Amino acid sequence: MRIIAKSTLRDFWIVHKDCEDQLKSWYDEAEKSNWTSPNEIKQDYATASILQDNRVVFNIKGNSYRMIVKINYKFGIIWIRFIGTHGEYDKINAFTI
Repeated sequence: MRIIAKSTLRDFWIVHKDCEDQLKSWYDEAEKSNWTSPNEIKQDYATASILQDNRVVFNIKGNSYRMIVKINYKFGIIWIRFIGTHGEYDKINAFTI
């Protein structure tokens, strides 16, 4: 999969150093994956939440952080739409961000 953009993750882990390893692992796993459906994501990430409009919420570092991505399965592209603390996540609309 092609992930847009790693710099978003890098900017986040510079500030939140405690999740750097987890974000790097997620990036490596997602980049090597070939997900064609939400079911395949759930096989790899059982705690991921599948939302409408091809959005997925990943829990990072034991749910201390949350990341929302939007996926185009046909073209194999993942857009990072949001990453933040659990409190920041509670203040946004995960369905429209």
